[in-house]
Amino acid sequence: MKRILSFAFMLCTICGAMAQELTLIPAPRSYASGDAGYKITYNTKICCDEGAIPAADYLADKLGISTAKEGDIYLAIDSRMKSEEYQLSVYSDGIIIVGGDYGGVFNGVTTLLQLLPSTVYSSNLVLPYTVKGCIIEDSPRYEHRGFMLDVCRTWIDKESLMAYIDLLAYHKINSLRLHLTDDEAWRIEIKSHPELATTGGYRGGDSPIWPRYGKWDEKWGGYYTHDDMREIIAYAAQRNIEIVPEIDLPGHSLCLATMHPEMLCNYEHDTSAALGYDTRSVLCPSKEANFKLIEDVLGEICMLFPSQYIHVGGDEVDMSVWESCPDCQAFMRRTNMYTTDDLREYFMLRLSEILERNGKRMAVWNDAIKGRNMPADTHVYGWESVASCRQAAAAGYPTIVMPGEYFYFDMKQSQYEPGHDWAAIFDMSKVYNFSPSAVGFTANEQKNILGLEASFFSELYASHNPESPAYLHYMTFPRMLAFSEVAWIGVDARNWTSFKKRVRRYYDKMDAMGIYYRLDTPKVEYMNGKLTASVDDGSKIYYRQEGSDKALQYMAPITTDSPARYRFISRRGLAVSPVAAVEGYFATITPTFDITSSMGDSWQFAFDKAENYGRIARTSRAADVGDWVMFTFDAPVECRSMKVATGNFQLPRYIFESGEVYVSYDGEEFEMVGELECGAYVIENPSMPIKAVRIVCTSRGNGAEWVSIQPPTIYPVIR
Repeated sequence: MKRILSFAFMLCTICGAMAQELTLIPAPRSYASGDAGYKITYNTKICCDEGAIPAADYLADKLGISTAKEGDIYLAIDSRMKSEEYQLSVYSDGIIIVGGDYGGVFNGVTTLLQLLPSTVYSSNLVLPYTVKGCIIEDSPRYEHRGFMLDVCRTWIDKESLMAYIDLLAYHKINSLRLHLTDDEAWRIEIKSHPELATTGGYRGGDSPIWPRYGKWDEKWGGYYTHDDMREIIAYAAQRNIEIVPEIDLPGHSLCLATMHPEMLCNYEHDTSAALGYDTRSVLCPSKEANFKLIEDVLGEICMLFPSQYIHVGGDEVDMSVWESCPDCQAFMRRTNMYTTDDLREYFMLRLSEILERNGKRMAVWNDAIKGRNMPADTHVYGWESVASCRQAAAAGYPTIVMPGEYFYFDMKQSQYEPGHDWAAIFDMSKVYNFSPSAVGFTANEQKNILGLEASFFSELYASHNPESPAYLHYMTFPRMLAFSEVAWIGVDARNWTSFKKRVRRYYDKMDAMGIYYRLDTPKVEYMNGKLTASVDDGSKIYYRQEGSDKALQYMAPITTDSPARYRFISRRGLAVSPVAAVEGYFATITPTFDITSSMGDSWQFAFDKAENYGRIARTSRAADVGDWVMFTFDAPVECRSMKVATGNFQLPRYIFESGEVYVSYDGEEFEMVGELECGAYVIENPSMPIKAVRIVCTSRGNGAEWVSIQPPTIYPVIR
């Protein structure tokens, strides 16, 4: 084993400005500049303590060199240091990484990689290369720095998942929670109940699992076998990431209940509105047989996953079905329960007992602790709001802080981009500026924060080319960079202006990592007849003129008296920006119209909700073949485009899964102009003002009890 080097070190600056100017994300706590540094060559060898062997193999693979019993790069473990703490020392004749444990060593390795040219991430590093001399001392603020990935709504295969694990590992994320089951699918093999994955892993086509969110006309999906998952777990463990499984119970269980309807509550449920499809998604807690199947499932999960904690859901439980169930009501009377919240607590405590028998502990969503009688060591994931996170911490539970308005990366990043907006619309600046104290956590509450977690729910991914990682990457990067630093250094030494500069310098690294990241929106201005677009990140700007699909590179200001006819984006490698334009491009009009339908409307979400342009409306039932919805305008509408849509805003659910669109210019005669895509259709450049639009359903049902109807989105003619 090579000796631990100790040479005089010329200290230049410690932490502060120098560390911030380095292209390191997350920023280290302490940085000291030193001598000329160490030249890595193809003859350089890596040696290590026995406990650091996987990290040494990982580093050797990245550098294109080999490991040996003696070497000039030395990885060591010093148990006197804290968990995940490390010191990285680069001298003229060697590199030493010492960690408090394996995680510390690997954290040092990821920092070393960031000191190297970006080509190290694309396996194209050319040696020799001299690493500048330095000493970096670093440790994380939070024990838990997590990410939750929904592989249920959109199937992500093993290879793609492992590729994303690499991206997390580069940024010191140490926990990946896999959302393996939900209403839409079951993604993990259970040998004692193989139908759960072999049937529940697929939806559409001849599968009994209803398709949602995309790919409605094919059988689509997949699942992880035990061998797949063991490979994923080992792959992640080498990269200091623990895989935490989530089996969502007792709600979000439509897929499970479709395969095992005997697990539902025992009463006659009216399925007429859903055209015969049982939409109930909550298991019956009064049936002892249900807990036997669940014990089979969780028993295998506990054996398969090394993680101490197993996430068992507890969120968004529709407890109204328990109120309708005579067995549940009788059970509550026998056991002196007064509310369905008591019944949910009973269910979750049964799950805790199962996990305890299998040597595991329980993790839940914050919904599950309203009774405050969960075991004290239950990990609580606060998602609904900052207040829900604070409540969990105040109750003494180890709390993972992940409020949707800061850390749900399926949210829109600006108004005109894809994504949800129920929690907030935010980009990486809001992520970066998060701190517990700033959002109201007391000092005592902060003591119970185990860590932070970001997440990506994948409902929209299914209809955004899920064969490519582009949508997933765009929604999570660079927000993930901001999150990694917030979770690593907490509130100390954070500076948004400096961080944004580092992100720009980090673009080369993300390019080499193969990330389809989001660029900032180009700045567009119109003055004195000149339309200009600009960026400050070195990307190239392209534009399209209204009515043309041809993209041209922007080279100089455009002379025009119709600036709203132009839209711009910027590109850099795989990265792309949101669309930018003058505000007039995005402006819409709201002419008066009426909705009529063969289905009738819901009393709670009547058609006038949409007719007033404020909300969606709902029909009284799901659509069958031949059902229709019609928009009739008081006066013919002249426009450059009109989008008509079924389904929720931003989300293709509760839709006509297929349909034809007809336009009338006089309110009498109709002509077909196209077919629905994701429940919607855009009428481009109509030849005459539109009096009415009729959408005719060509498929039966949508797995729900209604169809949502949006008000049309109408863009005026640009003069």
